[in-house]
Amino acid sequence: MAEPGFSAAVLLLLLGFLPRSSGADTLLSAPLNVTIKEIEVNSALVTWEILEGDPVIGFAITQQKKDARMLRFIQEVNTSMHSCALWDLDEDTEYIVHVQSISMGGSSPPSEPILFRTAKEPEKMASKSPDEVTMEEFGQATQLRAGELIIIVVVLIMWAGVIALFCRQYDIIKDNEPNNNKDKAKNSSECSTPEHPQGGLLRSNV
Repeated sequence: MAEPGFSAAVLLLLLGFLPRSSGADTLLSAPLNVTIKEIEVNSALVTWEILEGDPVIGFAITQQKKDARMLRFIQEVNTSMHSCALWDLDEDTEYIVHVQSISMGGSSPPSEPILFRTAKEPEKMASKSPDEVTMEEFGQATQLRAGELIIIVVVLIMWAGVIALFCRQYDIIKDNEPNNNKDKAKNSSECSTPEHPQGGLLRSNV
């Protein structure tokens, strides 16, 4: 026959009047709404949420390639952050990520697995905004502008040389015009002088 005190304790526990064990209070829920953002060629950002009231002091992330057994384990404590950057990833590769919450009493169950694929290099270039300019593109644009400027300067120098040559020829022509005029005047005066026959003037007899 059971003792009366034991039966009363069981009854109070079932009714909820006795405190439960401390292990039940420290049990954490798995992180919720785990999401992968800002997926790049070699990096990504994982974010999550936790239930309000959970005594979380940190997180742990398990990262694994889909077709490989090697794992990367990331753990951080004494933080309230709900995001973590994944780095040194391979291009165009699928990864599986789990997130766990950490408390003073231990870790939560892992979250639902999240599968994502890193980007390719062309996709990264295509996703860049039109207003974003890299230093390499800026250097290429500067080189093009410098080349255009050199071509313009060369063309201007050539035109200046052509104009100078024309002016020089024009000055030579102008300088030769007075001599030509003098020669023309001399020739015209010689042509206008009458030629007299040799001998004296013929007189008519009256």
